[in-house]
Amino acid sequence: MTTRNGNADRLAKALAIVLGTPEIPLRLRAWDGSEAGPEGAPVLEFHSRRALRRILWSPGQLGLSRAYVSGDIDAPGDIFAAFTALSSAGKFAEPGPFKPLSAGELWTLFRTAVRLGALGPNPAPPPEEARIATKGRVHSRRRDAAAISHHYDVGNDFYSLVLGPSMVYSCAVWPEDAWPGSGDGQVPSGAALADGLDAAQEAKLDLVCRKLGLTAGMRVLDVGCGWGSFALHAAAKYGVTVVGVTLSNEQAILARKRAAEAGLTEHVDIRVQDYRDVRDGPFDAVSSIGMSEHVGRVEMPRYTAALFNLLRPGGRLLNHAISWNAGPTDPDPDSFIPRYVFPDGEMISLGAMSLALESAGFEILDVEALRRHYALTLRAWVSRLEEHWDEASKLTSLGRARVWRLYMASSALGFENGLTGVNQVLVQRPGGDPPPLRRTRWL
Repeated sequence: MTTRNGNADRLAKALAIVLGTPEIPLRLRAWDGSEAGPEGAPVLEFHSRRALRRILWSPGQLGLSRAYVSGDIDAPGDIFAAFTALSSAGKFAEPGPFKPLSAGELWTLFRTAVRLGALGPNPAPPPEEARIATKGRVHSRRRDAAAISHHYDVGNDFYSLVLGPSMVYSCAVWPEDAWPGSGDGQVPSGAALADGLDAAQEAKLDLVCRKLGLTAGMRVLDVGCGWGSFALHAAAKYGVTVVGVTLSNEQAILARKRAAEAGLTEHVDIRVQDYRDVRDGPFDAVSSIGMSEHVGRVEMPRYTAALFNLLRPGGRLLNHAISWNAGPTDPDPDSFIPRYVFPDGEMISLGAMSLALESAGFEILDVEALRRHYALTLRAWVSRLEEHWDEASKLTSLGRARVWRLYMASSALGFENGLTGVNQVLVQRPGGDPPPLRRTRWL
């Protein structure tokens, strides 16, 4: 039985200040059982006063993220409904860095914390928060390796629960009937999507192979090869030899194991190596699937130039990358994604990516937008994580599982509302054989 007009009322007013909205769009449940907010709205639970203390010290996305990852707050129902309500409110609906509170708003938040007995020292961040600032300058080799390790060296067994047998950690390509609605919110259930995930990932891998024009005997570079899924597919189905590079030791160990089990050791060479250190070109084709997001805007000219120089004349590059669609905004280092998921990662627009590729000397052959495909993929991953929640939490930590649940659910909503996109840009180094007259060869 819940009580009313208790702590929840004051908490609701404090949360409304942080969100920058007159009324909260959630049903807030406080640690004393009291509730506030609209009836029937998604529920947000505050389990302790420490949750408010975290928000007081970091009033914005970071404070709320820390409270969720640590378990001080929770969204016990439909995670997508809760985050949809939260992300549509006030400051959270505005792209870019979180606008700081005014002096008056901070004073009101402080007084609320006093009344609720929540004052105290700043709680230590959850251990899952990235700490790579001591690893040198941004996008140095050492710091990039630390950032990649933070995200990918979580445990191969954990990732296998989320990704499924395909072990592909990028956007799948779904059949037309996977999302029969008009995109107005009637998204298929996560369980149904999880059942079709492996086939959709294989379709994506094959699409990349066809776009690259792979034929037997070619030598291919896979930049950011992950657990080797594209390398294995390309070698087994198209008869090519693949060099895959990653900065994650755990990824490399499993990729090599998978290559050996498939009898492809002579055709798949997996290295723990920075793409900037690859010296044994030229290659006939290069794939970069979900890797360039780690490069950063400043390093993008160097990235595109390096891949251009690693290709033979006439060779193709397929760059598959998430894009930022919300216009020019400065990255916010204190938001959830850089603190917990992709340290030093940076999404750039499709226009900026295309310009960088053209500036390096590439000719653009084709651009395909897969935004809605990634929304479906993320919902499938969330379903698999929630299905295996207890095991996933034991394999890493409860906090890490909560990071991935928050990250994947919020990212799915970003793709659904168009804040972010994902695009495959196919380019060719001039020279050699000319590109086909029509793209029917890979459709």
